[in-house]
Amino acid sequence: MKFGTKAIHAGVEPDPSTGAIMTPIYQTSTYVQRSPGDHKGYEYSRTHNPTRTALQNNLAALENGKHGLCFSSGLGAIDAIIKMLNPGDEVISTNDLYGGSYRIFTKVFERYGIKFHFVNMDDPASISNYINENTKLIWAETPTNPMMNIIDIEAIAEVAKKHQILFAVDNTFATPFLQNPLDLGADIVMHSVTKYLGGHSDVVMGAIIVNDDELADKLAFIQNACGATPGPQDCFLVLRGIKTLHIRMERHCQNGKTIAAFLKNHPKVDKVYWPGFENHPNYHIAKKQMRDFGGMISFTLKGNKIEDARKVLENLHYFALAESLGGVESLCGHPASMTHASIPKEEREKVGLVDSLIRLSVGIEDAEDLKEDLKKALEMI
Repeated sequence: MKFGTKAIHAGVEPDPSTGAIMTPIYQTSTYVQRSPGDHKGYEYSRTHNPTRTALQNNLAALENGKHGLCFSSGLGAIDAIIKMLNPGDEVISTNDLYGGSYRIFTKVFERYGIKFHFVNMDDPASISNYINENTKLIWAETPTNPMMNIIDIEAIAEVAKKHQILFAVDNTFATPFLQNPLDLGADIVMHSVTKYLGGHSDVVMGAIIVNDDELADKLAFIQNACGATPGPQDCFLVLRGIKTLHIRMERHCQNGKTIAAFLKNHPKVDKVYWPGFENHPNYHIAKKQMRDFGGMISFTLKGNKIEDARKVLENLHYFALAESLGGVESLCGHPASMTHASIPKEEREKVGLVDSLIRLSVGIEDAEDLKEDLKKALEMI
């Protein structure tokens, strides 16, 4: 089954009672049992809900995985993964990552005795320097947020398997349309479903997809025991959004390419971070493991003045100044003061996240309108 067909049909069946083609919103907290313990597979909606089951099966199919689990947010999904660890365990994470991931690692789980190493994963071999008997997990984003670094999933997976370490990939920026980490050797794929999978800026949700049965059981236990589960209305909205994922991603990629080229040639722009440029440090890896290069772009301004970044952001119109990404509408943000403010300035600047850095989530509007919007805003500096 090809991707577009999966997006529309995988995990979804007509309602058996009515024949409704759309999965119903099972807005119920509990389910009637014939006799104690004798039920139809559903007891309580924190544990299982038919709308959520359909979405979880759909997501698993899109990632070529066996098990899907949905959570109330992307951070809820990350929380469940780290809760599989014990005090004294260590995690190797990429040094460029979403600020919320950094915050939950350092401000929550370090308090419980879990140690995190934030390293440059451009060279997979360098990871071995941080591995010891306590290392239990490698955590990667690719493309990274917000510097658009590309990490070789297959190479990291080989290191992880050699040392019998779990390997998790945050696949939010790429989506399963562009990249399938499980196929490349990862053990866990995580998504902020809020972003491209939902696609319409109207849902907050997270997801995990795995192949291993034992791993799925551990995560399902945490999902139920800790209770960070999404409601059926949100699951319904994401199922609807996913039906156009392949069409939306094609347009995101087209527009992203156009905007990246525009910014690269603008006299007031310094650096443009987009993995589709042939001079991107790991372009050859992106070309190998991704089907296209996505609609996420970061760029800096000449002079690196935060005041100039503010002027640009305040004068954009079609690029709305807002948190998040991946919706049909274009968004812009200032990572240093918004999505990555929880990371200390000195740590941000080590990876190139300077004060003038602007992050764009290029939507599916007309690309010429988006170029004109950026042109007028850049004229203000």
